[in-house]
Amino acid sequence: MSRSAHPAGPRHADVLTEGHYTAPPADLNALDPKVWAGSVTRDADGAVRVGGVDVREIAREHGTPAYVMDEDDFRGRARAWREAFGEGADVYYAGKAFLSKAVVRWLHEEGLNLDVCSSGELATALAAGMPAGRIAFHGNNKSLAEIERAVTVGVGHIVLDSFQEIVRVAHVAQSHGVRQKVLIRVTVGVEAHTHEFIATAHEDQKFGIPLAGGQAAEAVRRALKLDGLELAGIHSHIGSQIFDMAGFEVAARRVVGLLAEIRDEHGVELPEIDLGGGLGIAYTSDDDPQGPHEIAKSLGEIVARECEGAGLAVPRISVEPGRAIVGPTAFTLYEVGTLKPLDGLRTYVSVDGGMSDNIRTALYDAEYSVALVSRTSDAEPMLARVVGKHCESGDILVRDAFLPADLAPGDLIAVPATGAYCRSMASNYNHVLRPPVLAVRNGDTRVIVRRETEEDLLRLDVG
Repeated sequence: MSRSAHPAGPRHADVLTEGHYTAPPADLNALDPKVWAGSVTRDADGAVRVGGVDVREIAREHGTPAYVMDEDDFRGRARAWREAFGEGADVYYAGKAFLSKAVVRWLHEEGLNLDVCSSGELATALAAGMPAGRIAFHGNNKSLAEIERAVTVGVGHIVLDSFQEIVRVAHVAQSHGVRQKVLIRVTVGVEAHTHEFIATAHEDQKFGIPLAGGQAAEAVRRALKLDGLELAGIHSHIGSQIFDMAGFEVAARRVVGLLAEIRDEHGVELPEIDLGGGLGIAYTSDDDPQGPHEIAKSLGEIVARECEGAGLAVPRISVEPGRAIVGPTAFTLYEVGTLKPLDGLRTYVSVDGGMSDNIRTALYDAEYSVALVSRTSDAEPMLARVVGKHCESGDILVRDAFLPADLAPGDLIAVPATGAYCRSMASNYNHVLRPPVLAVRNGDTRVIVRRETEEDLLRLDVG
């Protein structure tokens, strides 16, 4: 056999050795509250309810796949973050996690601010009534049109990401006769313990201006000289799905060190620091994230301690939770189609969605849980891999899970903790239609983002 050939034999696709897996859960019908939204329960007849609504009713009325969001759970998490940080800090919801007009209204009503990173996200925020002054605009390559729009509508902060952007924003602001409040995003050289593609504070990546070599200090010099800019502070974001606060401690120390350098060189104490987001959630029962009150206490103590050591007044702190708010509030509801048992390996469970509605497993090796939700089962557990309907062998939703051995076509299964990034990163691969987003509350289900139709696809295809 040629050395260039790949022996795609029966144990291709990273099948792990026998005994690697932890034991199946004691009860396949149990729903771990760490990974499911707050109102999710299982009825006496075995079906799962969310917000008082039976998932079988949701499937009958709205079809599958569908993202099902617990509105009260979202509001409760948003409120918990606001209350944890209090009046002396700002909580910005990271819109990239999931954004819709309904979500913007919930945020506004619960007292959170919003960060956006595109003209489309800004348009959604404004259309839903979020005051522009409570919006921060991110992005590593904002177009001139996006900068013009952000400045003219009066966004509260623009986060500057490069030397070129300092000049662009200053020019646009000055041409409109305003001083635009800005933060400078710095990369602090912290290697977050997360996937390479979602670690954002080491130097070798596209975001921010490095502290190393004095580049961030030079960016501050330039920003302070320009009449169109009001430099409010420094921004730092070290990555995503982070459980360990040690990275934030190092980042805060380096950001405060920069604030001290700015004071010493320019006689200016910048009033704000934004420590970004990236706090993790529980995708499986093995994950153990901290709550917002623990995070607020820890970050507050870190910044206060570093400022005291540097002889600085404590600046106003901002944070940007996105996934930590919306991630646990939703699950994706699927109908089981084909089942393929592979003797000695696993059973492949195909559903009516796939990587077009959740790319994260294929993109980041993300781990998820899954449960049978249309009934209970006393059958033995079987090792399963939940896969989609796309023409890709990497079209995997849940790589390794235990499901009841009597699982059958037509059963409903659900993958929890899919509120963040799943709908935001959804695609039309294979011309599959993107699912709806359904908000459930007090026994009522309403569509907040409707299911795409074939007419939607064809409307864009002008031939």
